[in-house]
Amino acid sequence: MKLSILDLAPVAPGQTISDSFKSSVRLAQTAERHGYERVWYAEHHNMPTIASSATSLVISHVAHHTETIRLGSGGVMLPNHSPLVIAEQFGTLASIYGDRIDLGLGRAPGTDMTTLRALRREPSAADSFPHDVLELQAYLAGESRVPTVQATPGAGTNVPLYILGSSLFGAKLAAQFGLPYSFASHFAPAALHEAIRVYRDEFAPSDQLSEPYVIAGVGVAAAETAEKAHEVLNVAKRHRVASFLGRNAKKEFTEAEVDMLMDTPQAEQILDMMRYTAVGTGEQVADYLQHFATAAQADELITIHYPTEEQDRLASVKITAEASALISAK
Repeated sequence: MKLSILDLAPVAPGQTISDSFKSSVRLAQTAERHGYERVWYAEHHNMPTIASSATSLVISHVAHHTETIRLGSGGVMLPNHSPLVIAEQFGTLASIYGDRIDLGLGRAPGTDMTTLRALRREPSAADSFPHDVLELQAYLAGESRVPTVQATPGAGTNVPLYILGSSLFGAKLAAQFGLPYSFASHFAPAALHEAIRVYRDEFAPSDQLSEPYVIAGVGVAAAETAEKAHEVLNVAKRHRVASFLGRNAKKEFTEAEVDMLMDTPQAEQILDMMRYTAVGTGEQVADYLQHFATAAQADELITIHYPTEEQDRLASVKITAEASALISAK
């Protein structure tokens, strides 16, 4: 079983954005030492607790401080950008760091409607996502669909593309284009099984991929004891609810206010996003991940380690890897 990591470059309470990037470097270095396949970074905007908005820059920074682990976007929200600019950015990354750069693509805005307008994006931009994926792919292959326009850097790098999704749309598109499919079951669990079934049933081979390849997202909170794991997961749940509802309310909540929020229907809906979460000791987490991968028909799991404190998060990464025997699998 291949395991990877999704890193949102979280900004923990009392931490600066600079601290967050240093933490992301240490996370990737830990993942590299312990046999993880890749680390991806997601494009989000106007979220005070997430620092990965300039995704290609974060990838470059971490790549400079690592040697072998694959790094990429999970994902770039392509309708926010022109395909040519993304081809140039990831062509630059591939030219500097070689064949360890991934380009995961999503069609959501990665933000709220007000920020969407600040990005100069039209609400209808997502409608052109399939065409934009093909245009981007052609730039990277050096076979531009736009006469006289080439991606420099980018042309001929053939940076591998991945389609990200949380619905049947992405599953069908990835199958039609013959691309790997990454399902966001770590925050949109409802359509997981149906989307993967559709993708596998409808997959058509391509130059990039001869057989379907599925990556599924899953949360993790691993610790030396089950009690400690549940403790750090509980802290992460409270932080998640406060972040989501505080962003909408434009305020920070006290601990007493968070206590009250945790029993609301809104909090229940937010926490259901974490439905697929492995929590406990290394053995318990590894067992959960193996069963989840089998049930989801996933070739690879991309893990989101929920502990908010860096020390606990790195411990979760290490414990999961050791229990899953990643290094020996390599």
